[in-house]
Amino acid sequence: MLSLRRIANISLRAARAHHTALNTVTEQDLAHFAKILPPSSILSTLPPSSAASQDLEQYNNDWMGKYHGSSTTVLKPKTTEQVSQIVKWCNERRIGIVPQGGNTGLVGGSVPIHNELILSLSNMSKVRSFDPVSGILVADAGCILQSLTDYVAPHNHIMPIDLGAKGSCQIGGNVATNAGGLRLLRYGSLHGTVLGLEVVLPDGTILDQLTTLRKDNTGYDLKQLFIGAEGTLGVITGVSILTPPAPQASNNVILALPSFKNVLPLYEIVKRQLSEILSAFEYIDRTAYDLAVKHGQGRALTDEEVEGAECFVLVETSGGRREHDEEKLADLLEFLMSAEEPLITNGAMSQSPAQFSSLWALREGVTEAVAKEGKPYKYDISVPLSSFQDVVDNTRKHLETKGLLGDHAVKHVVGYGHVGDGNLHLNVVAESYTPEIQAALEPYVYEVVASHRGSISAEHGVGAMKTHALHYSKSDVSIAWMKKIKEVFDPRGIMNPGKVLE
Repeated sequence: MLSLRRIANISLRAARAHHTALNTVTEQDLAHFAKILPPSSILSTLPPSSAASQDLEQYNNDWMGKYHGSSTTVLKPKTTEQVSQIVKWCNERRIGIVPQGGNTGLVGGSVPIHNELILSLSNMSKVRSFDPVSGILVADAGCILQSLTDYVAPHNHIMPIDLGAKGSCQIGGNVATNAGGLRLLRYGSLHGTVLGLEVVLPDGTILDQLTTLRKDNTGYDLKQLFIGAEGTLGVITGVSILTPPAPQASNNVILALPSFKNVLPLYEIVKRQLSEILSAFEYIDRTAYDLAVKHGQGRALTDEEVEGAECFVLVETSGGRREHDEEKLADLLEFLMSAEEPLITNGAMSQSPAQFSSLWALREGVTEAVAKEGKPYKYDISVPLSSFQDVVDNTRKHLETKGLLGDHAVKHVVGYGHVGDGNLHLNVVAESYTPEIQAALEPYVYEVVASHRGSISAEHGVGAMKTHALHYSKSDVSIAWMKKIKEVFDPRGIMNPGKVLE
């Protein structure tokens, strides 16, 4: 029987073999870091610090308890110059570095594979500037997303990205993983809203592209290489981002559907009737909804109202005038309910800010509910909208044929996600992580994605989890050029080793 640690890191064997070329942090290295940082910014089990190993657990382990590192040292710089000095030293000594933000990722990208140095950006949490006219915000990479949301709110702006982990994830990590989230349908991806970056390169050089210009057509747009690179090309220390004006009115409605086949026709109607005010269209299957209710994430509809529902859709609108938006929503609901063959069986529209938040809490709480129910295998994939339910159902049938469906192994197979951008979150909830379940799911799930010419990672990144599966989404030519780019930026291989590329 394999240990949990070996199961969780089953895809990392090649990376571990490559890792042997890197050096570990020594007492001499720690003495050098002490010249750069104060004692309060150094956490190490090595002398003279001699912290307890449990003090490093929150940095060495991901929040799901699936990925585990054994780093001896965590450094918490406050300035870009300190990051530069640390990285320069590590490059000269060939010490592996894992940049870490809020450590809220789902693919093991922000924890060590072995005993690399952890570079925490949590102390870099200052807003550098904000222009309320243009809406351009410049902030340290360690700023928590919710804190930035609160900062721009009095200026009638919002962040272009919204995530369930907004209370702990950091903007630098969001950019490094090109996080998607709940607002992508309306505001697009970070490749469009990020205007500039400040990055410490693997040799310690500071690349200052922290522009606040919305238009700059002078050659290669280098910042795009770091958006989604997951810290493998450098450490993002500053972000310039365009924040949109806050909507003057926001509404949402949850709709119960008798069949998944109604989702796409419903989406077409909603897009047509709500048009410019549509800001989110979220899908939740019945099992995911029931788990969210079971684990206290809210209850949008009564038991009678959800009777016969196979799935649910959460629709959000954001506009400039409440009366106009509410009229559009009311017309939509009337149209849907009065149709000869209704696409929905029931629905509820929020009537207050508290109800608005509670509907979103239900959708955002699915992730937490799944984690409370068992050990989740999470697959964040892009496939055609029409295949969402087939992917979930076929995965469930596949596990059943392997004798793995039941309380002894896999308890639930659920699907939810962002219909507006074709992103399905396929979650397999197990009693425990086992090699049998892992082998049944991979490469099966990736082969299904490849058959649809989809993506094995829609928004969570590749991390450590999916390095071996990159070829299901990227051609050999693409992967070869990714490796060439990595070699140019990081010839000594110190930046987040074992992540993204094998």
